[in-house]
Amino acid sequence: MSNDLPYYTNQVEKGSDYTVSFCLDFFNKRLRVDDYMGNVDAIFRRIAEIAETNAITKVFIKSREEDWQAFLSKGWMLEGIYKGYFRGCDAFCMAYYLDLERRTSDYWMEEDHILKQVLALPLKSDRPAVPANCTMRIARVEDAEKLAALYEQIFQTYPTPMNDPGYVEKVMREGTIFYLIESPDELVSAASAEINATYGNAEMTDCATLPSYRNQGLMRLLVHALEDELLARNITCAYSLSRALSLGMNAVFYQMGYGYYGRLTKNCDIYDKFEDMNLWVKKLK
Repeated sequence: MSNDLPYYTNQVEKGSDYTVSFCLDFFNKRLRVDDYMGNVDAIFRRIAEIAETNAITKVFIKSREEDWQAFLSKGWMLEGIYKGYFRGCDAFCMAYYLDLERRTSDYWMEEDHILKQVLALPLKSDRPAVPANCTMRIARVEDAEKLAALYEQIFQTYPTPMNDPGYVEKVMREGTIFYLIESPDELVSAASAEINATYGNAEMTDCATLPSYRNQGLMRLLVHALEDELLARNITCAYSLSRALSLGMNAVFYQMGYGYYGRLTKNCDIYDKFEDMNLWVKKLK
């Protein structure tokens, strides 16, 4: 990525017959439309223009139920369904590619095999115990530095600059909740919920555990804690995008009652390449 470009910019554009809220994501070479109102034809034309101007290779929109077929008829494809995203109404993830390499998955059959393994696992609704030498708590702004250090250690590349303490602090101040588990010596595991209060949903994300602490149920523990926090804030839809090549993270969400609702091709740059992401969604009650 060019050093003079930010990771991303969030923008709202108003035309004569539409309004569109989008994220121009330079690091991941994608344009994500999070909300829109008005003329779908005009929106389609305008976001295609913005994508071409900015050398974007993937565009996707969280479409309302009444519009997804209009996008389909213009050459877009349905990649997943965010169940209950718009205050209980579904959002349809419609994708449009401007590059053949971006459109083509390199690992689809392997990911299908991993998904099949995940879907054969037993559900686990129980809440694991916090390990004897550890404590779990909600994160504070002062934790930004050690959270950033954890993400720096785990991820070679990541879709957002979570290895930057300033960025971690910024998202916390904007309302993202982090829960963490720490031993007496170090931060061992963390996860976050990025809240959309307008529509009552949250993305479960930024999941990381030190290798020496894996397979102890820590991530399930953190997700339980985040779900409790979300319910207290009247958030009813929780969703997560998990690397389709990662058996562990997909297993966590499936076993906690999240349903599989699609796979987003080469959705973001994570670890060391553009990767396909599985969409998991759960209605909180």
